[in-house]
Amino acid sequence: MSMRAVLVTQYGGPEVLKLENIPIPTPKDGEVLVRVHYSGVNPVDASIREGIRSIGKEPPFVSGRDAAGVVEVVGPGVTEYKKGDRVYVVAVVSGTCADYTAVPLRNVALLSDRLTFAQGAAIGIPYYTAYKALYTLCQARPGETVLIHGASGGVGIAGVQIAVANGQRVLGTAGSEEGLELVKKLGADQVFNHREEGYTDKLLEATGGRGVDVILEMLANVNLDTDLDLLAFRGRVV
Repeated sequence: MSMRAVLVTQYGGPEVLKLENIPIPTPKDGEVLVRVHYSGVNPVDASIREGIRSIGKEPPFVSGRDAAGVVEVVGPGVTEYKKGDRVYVVAVVSGTCADYTAVPLRNVALLSDRLTFAQGAAIGIPYYTAYKALYTLCQARPGETVLIHGASGGVGIAGVQIAVANGQRVLGTAGSEEGLELVKKLGADQVFNHREEGYTDKLLEATGGRGVDVILEMLANVNLDTDLDLLAFRGRVV
């Protein structure tokens, strides 16, 4: 039995991606075979394709790390899932840009009926990244002010939603009117255009000059120096 898959045939630009027919993987002990409905696409996928980041295997390999779909086959020793379960997949090595992907149990979870498969495929890398940054590393607490740079991007959207749900005051930046409207709609208390001259002054003014407690930064090589000036006493930037 074969399936369609997008292979990284060698390291390089988008032109190295090829649609091929390859065998459907067989789930090993502690794995499930997922029939993919949607595959997530993240910047890390481009880094892996270019050879900047390693997944421990050389080309050719299947592109993609996140997905959502339905359990097709459960491997030996698996009792947590059954055929037909709706699931989402996070950071797998086997590749998700394919009709099927074999997934270890630690990389899969049940998908709520309230979420579509497209939404499920967008959970993994963005939401785990945002959660780890805000709470594992920065230990953000209810009532603190969180600044999310690039809040209209994948990790930014996740950060805004999670921080609002956990009782933080959220300030978000974006580079377009559409982005600013989106961040507002997600529940941010105030939004700022990071392309405007003097936007950092407006940010500080919004905190009464105190600064922000936590900054979730997407472009530290550009903004870190400015971020340090925006932090409140005992503030954290990640």
